[in-house]
Amino acid sequence: MSTDNLSTDKITVAAEVLNDLQQRVNRTRWSYQIAGTGWDSGTDVEYLMDLVSYWQHGYDWRTQERALNQFAHFKTNVDDIGIHFIYERGKGPNPFPLILTHGYPDSFIRFTKIIPMLTDPENFGGCAEGAFDVVVLDLPGYGFCDRPAKHGTSFHVNDLWAHLMTDTRGYMRFGAHGGDWGGTVTEQLARSHAGSVVAIHLTDVPFGHIFTKPTILQSPRKPQSLAPGLNDSPGGLVAWIVEKLRGWSDCNGEIETGLTKGEVLT
Repeated sequence: MSTDNLSTDKITVAAEVLNDLQQRVNRTRWSYQIAGTGWDSGTDVEYLMDLVSYWQHGYDWRTQERALNQFAHFKTNVDDIGIHFIYERGKGPNPFPLILTHGYPDSFIRFTKIIPMLTDPENFGGCAEGAFDVVVLDLPGYGFCDRPAKHGTSFHVNDLWAHLMTDTRGYMRFGAHGGDWGGTVTEQLARSHAGSVVAIHLTDVPFGHIFTKPTILQSPRKPQSLAPGLNDSPGGLVAWIVEKLRGWSDCNGEIETGLTKGEVLT
């Protein structure tokens, strides 16, 4: 396998970044909510205050960092974009390569629970013959990937992924999974690189099949109007994200049946 332009990586967030974050969290200014409305108008302020309190007093990023660094992280440049990914080899006689792509509001962390199940199925009641070599990536602009330098990058990610798998990892044939934006990338990966993509799995039908761009999110409208506020306020950012995670998860309105506070914050 080629390793050109590839470097091993570890997640190491600078102390000054964490200190600045803590100060911003401590200075959260709370918005008003009509009593008894709960999640009806968006994020429940009472739940948000409890979540932010845990962020202040119970959450430890360094613990999360150590857990994430148990995986093999890499950073490489593909078509002038720095791509971060996890690469874990399967424990079996002939592991099949599989690429996993997340959506919004997400990152590679979505898949950390299932990576061991895919790479070592025998340890989870399966058979070693079913093992995969797993590649889990961050979309450009998410997680530890570089930010895209131009509009429309989402619709070219499939080419980045194909180049990474064939040129950098040396896999001529592989499978792919994705959901949300990851579903769109995965479908385009199969469409444009059918010579390499053996099979795909989607958790939802990509929005392109309704012949219109999505209108329920901020992104297709004026993202730069919202971005400064979310970038400046951790409380505002987590309020926006936790509402989406609750609404789009199979949790019957109780987010912590599927995601702990620590997982949401990570």
